[in-house]
Amino acid sequence: MSASEIASAVKSRKLTALGVTDAALARIAKHDRVLNSFTDVTADRARAKASAVDAAIAAGKNAGSLAGVPFAVKNLFDVQGLSTRAGSKINRDFPPSPRDATLIERMEAAGAVMVGALNMGEYAYDFTGENIHDGPSRNPHDPTRMTGGSSGGSGGAVGGGLVPLALGSDTNGSIRVPSSFCGIFGLKPTYGRLSRARSFPFVSSLDHLGPFARNVGDLALAYDAMQGPDPDDAACTTRPAEPVASMLTQDIGNLRIAIAGGYFQKNVFSEAVEAVARVAKGLGATRTVEIPEAARARAAAYVITACEGASLHLDRLRQRPNDFDPAVRDRLLAGAMIPAALVDRAQKFRRWYRARVLELFASVDVIIAPATPCVAPKLGQATFVLDGVELPVRANIGIHTQPISFIGLPVVAVPVPLEPMPIGVQIIAAPWREDIALRVAHALERSGVVSAPRPGGL
Repeated sequence: MSASEIASAVKSRKLTALGVTDAALARIAKHDRVLNSFTDVTADRARAKASAVDAAIAAGKNAGSLAGVPFAVKNLFDVQGLSTRAGSKINRDFPPSPRDATLIERMEAAGAVMVGALNMGEYAYDFTGENIHDGPSRNPHDPTRMTGGSSGGSGGAVGGGLVPLALGSDTNGSIRVPSSFCGIFGLKPTYGRLSRARSFPFVSSLDHLGPFARNVGDLALAYDAMQGPDPDDAACTTRPAEPVASMLTQDIGNLRIAIAGGYFQKNVFSEAVEAVARVAKGLGATRTVEIPEAARARAAAYVITACEGASLHLDRLRQRPNDFDPAVRDRLLAGAMIPAALVDRAQKFRRWYRARVLELFASVDVIIAPATPCVAPKLGQATFVLDGVELPVRANIGIHTQPISFIGLPVVAVPVPLEPMPIGVQIIAAPWREDIALRVAHALERSGVVSAPRPGGL
């Protein structure tokens, strides 16, 4: 059942929140042995929350827009009573968190029931979903393949039908990549739109938090529940909440939709080309726009990511280098040695690039682009060939997502159900126009162009 169907059934007392929660816990117990999406299952907490929702409904109270809906969170979110491991070995020594992350509090205020914390790439520095400490999360359509990272457990849990909603983070593509590989919908909102308070950071100037779902309506419900200013996150906007769920069915015929050309039509496998072509045809989009200097934007994103990430972890690198995933440790060490002048140039370029891309939105409302260059690679696959060049998989999965999150634009990743594996397309809008991206995604879903396929690997 979808989140909206669950909430409706619980509020009408056709189902109980406790019954829904127990069913979700049973699915997790059965299928997560294959998927390895969860690192913590908070069964007692979930049953207590579900019972409270049922009691509120029995008393005639408003149980919220997500009444009884199970959800789970990437394990970089603070969960009261759990150490915030952020995919690492080192953080397991942290004391239990005294309070939930803001977004968990807001989801539960809307009646949702948190059932656990999810596997992720170490310290979010990953695009594969393979964790050296907890094992790889596995793709629900083919368990021999990656989920994509770093929110791999979130993608696998929703793609596998264990929970209808999950929360993740996206620094350079870590919501959009798992959405693409696992065949689900994901929203990377505008930078600063949703609070990051009480979540473990990666690159503060690039980090976003957002939801995953199996349909656009559920994505919008979760997004609406989490909106609003938060003084506990200095980067969070002071704009009031701007709900979108009621706007999804608005006509999109007057929207100006373009296809990203140049850089975004290179470094792709045939499946990515096919997915973008289907979405463009479904939207009647024929115009192409060039996002200027996208390759340089990706390079600058790498510089800023490596430098900020290294700065955050410098003490841990000095004190416990052998407790890192070697692949993560080595990239962080390299980031610590980037000259300050290069970082300064990357930041100056970032300002220029943002201004040039925003100019595009004077003449277009939406830009469509590949989410990933290919469908999910095999677990352990180290390289692939892009445009005739053999390249490392881990570093290049985000080749089309990094130039977008680099300047904080809102994006909905939509799944195109190709055979044998799905793949995602980015629906990119101007800052603060999540409503437009979600309306376009909803139109594509209604027309059957995009959909979340049933998990074939379970």
